[in-house]
Amino acid sequence: MEFHVFVAVLFAAVLHAGWNAVIRRGGDRFQGMLLLTATQGVMAIAMAALVPLPNGIVWVWVLGSGLVHTMYKLFLAAAYQHGDLSRVYPIARGAAPMIVVIVGFYVLADTIENKEYVGIGLIGFGVMMMARGVFSSGESRRLLPLALGSAVCTAGYSILDGLGARVAMDATMFTAWLFIFDAMFFSMYSLISRGTVVFKASPRAWSIGAFAGVLSLATYWIAVWAMTVAPIALVAAVRETSVLFAVIIGIVVLKEKASVGKVLAALVIVIGIVIIRF
Repeated sequence: MEFHVFVAVLFAAVLHAGWNAVIRRGGDRFQGMLLLTATQGVMAIAMAALVPLPNGIVWVWVLGSGLVHTMYKLFLAAAYQHGDLSRVYPIARGAAPMIVVIVGFYVLADTIENKEYVGIGLIGFGVMMMARGVFSSGESRRLLPLALGSAVCTAGYSILDGLGARVAMDATMFTAWLFIFDAMFFSMYSLISRGTVVFKASPRAWSIGAFAGVLSLATYWIAVWAMTVAPIALVAAVRETSVLFAVIIGIVVLKEKASVGKVLAALVIVIGIVIIRF
């Protein structure tokens, strides 16, 4: 991997942790996620205008991916209502690669190498360390199933996006339409569950949500671009350093409770992810 690509992917990892921090810091995390998603939808419409329409079975893939992306955001927003960035993010982001590898073994006929078993074990151990910290620190236990639900959805859309983009044979078109459907599904759920009042946000809330949306789309685009010029496994491994960045941002910027156990758990998760990716 060339140095400028490495720096770009590292920057994308910071951006990914950054937009999660923006949502976590907001007062209403659900509304923040809605405004982020709406911003992504507007930008996705502009992207879609520059590429051909999906055709045939591709519509099924983008619809499915958009739905799973919406579920992922709902779980994540709910988890941030009950837990810190430095606790929720490592569990939600760390468990996903482990799930992808395990599901891939049974569904995609992938083979699991010995090093991947080691990586899975380390991730599992790191996630358990994070979970144990919830109990020992007196934090809300409700964050655990919500963070794990987010991880399951992350694994789900990772598989759907990978296979769907191959079927579509146009990553930009696939990305644009999955975010369009994601915005549609999230908006419909928001209207049904909270009514039109959820869209009545202050200019400051809209600006924060839009900022998070730009960060989110930027990190996604950088990752896709990097995978076209560098080995996918290397890109994925460097990108997952976002787990550590999230812990640092949570402790330093958001002034969340710091502990040796939390930092060690994040390190174990990152090491496990790197082993799997390589």
